[in-house]
Amino acid sequence: MAEGERQPPPDSSEETPPATQNFIIPKKEIHTVPDMGKWKRSQAYADYIGFILTLNEGVKGKKLTFEYRVSEEAENLVATVVPPQLAAAVPEVAVYLKESVGNSTRIDYGTGHEAAFAAFLCCLCKIGVLRVDDQMAIVFKVFNRYLEVMRKLQKTYRMEPAGSQGVWGLDDFQFLPFIWGSSQLIDHPYLEPRHFVDEKAVNENHKDYMFLECILFITEMKTGPFAEHSNQLWNISAVPSWSKVNQGLIRMYKAECLEKFPVIQHFKFGSLLPIHPVTSG
Repeated sequence: MAEGERQPPPDSSEETPPATQNFIIPKKEIHTVPDMGKWKRSQAYADYIGFILTLNEGVKGKKLTFEYRVSEEAENLVATVVPPQLAAAVPEVAVYLKESVGNSTRIDYGTGHEAAFAAFLCCLCKIGVLRVDDQMAIVFKVFNRYLEVMRKLQKTYRMEPAGSQGVWGLDDFQFLPFIWGSSQLIDHPYLEPRHFVDEKAVNENHKDYMFLECILFITEMKTGPFAEHSNQLWNISAVPSWSKVNQGLIRMYKAECLEKFPVIQHFKFGSLLPIHPVTSG
């Protein structure tokens, strides 16, 4: 794992914005390829990837059925998303949720929309609705439910993959559940990467592991040999350990999603995920 991936991510999940913070409607800031430099130096990028890596550590070695504690504030999310005292944040945070379910005009969905939902969860952490103690609940309960909804939409509306790379991409629609799903399987007593192309192993274990649930969905949606319709994943099955798979997927996510202009040009920036350069210290 690269040095930057070993360092603990910034603990922004514990921060609550000051009462005087001016929330703003997020907007696009990445208009040309050279603007990508602003994104990679931004506080938004640092906070976003820190959030992804925090959750990655939080679910390491845990099953989807693992017992976890949800903070009381998160219960308010079910009814109102954001508690009344943070009502000023609602318009800003809601933008990311709206962006997370695909494009209603093109009827497509991809990793940019998935990133918007992760950004939505990150914002909820930054305003204190969710807490760092909720890591497993965020992934196993909230994000996993989001995956279930998106899979239903993909099936019902036959959504097109947004910017799909075909069989050379990791998956037509998702990326994050492969990162967090591989973290779940690190140091598993008997399941190795080679087993996720084994139909019996997937059928017996998919309810406990996000990665295997993704594989099951792919095999339900596609026909033909796995090596042909999901070549990139087939290649990953040859990696010797889940730890190496996880490290490689984090690097791939940064390179193929977070550093790609066609994806990030649609990302929006506000007061919680700002475009200004990351502050040191």
